[in-house]
Amino acid sequence: MKIIDTNKKAYFDYEITDTVEAGIVLEGSEVKSVKQGNARLRDSFCQLSDGELWLKNFFISPYEKGNSFAPDPRRNRKLLLHRAEIDKLEGKVRQKGLTLVPTKLYFVKNKVKVEIALGRGKKLYDKRETAREKVIKRDTDRQIKESNR
Repeated sequence: MKIIDTNKKAYFDYEITDTVEAGIVLEGSEVKSVKQGNARLRDSFCQLSDGELWLKNFFISPYEKGNSFAPDPRRNRKLLLHRAEIDKLEGKVRQKGLTLVPTKLYFVKNKVKVEIALGRGKKLYDKRETAREKVIKRDTDRQIKESNR
């Protein structure tokens, strides 16, 4: 598995509960651009509409060696899941107030996959607590490393 991009902001803004792997519909030049690492998940989000799952605001820069008919870099891209998986996600999003957030973009056997997470938005005090825990962990790791010298 070759990871192309991760959405670190999603882990900071959301409390992730469950993840699902989905395929993504791309055009030929987009796949080449993704292989070069020119894709960003940072501001993207998932939306359910008419029984289909869409990845919105996902940026893939145009392939520089491609032709002039390159697709829009921020167009909506369809995610490929089985009907039962889509229905299950839709039920969780409607009942529990969860959000679908893309967290990783990677290759599996030359196929581009997106990891989609069900997350609940964190409050401001939860974000502060996460940042505080991160600083404490970094400091303790630093002290352990210095004591081992």
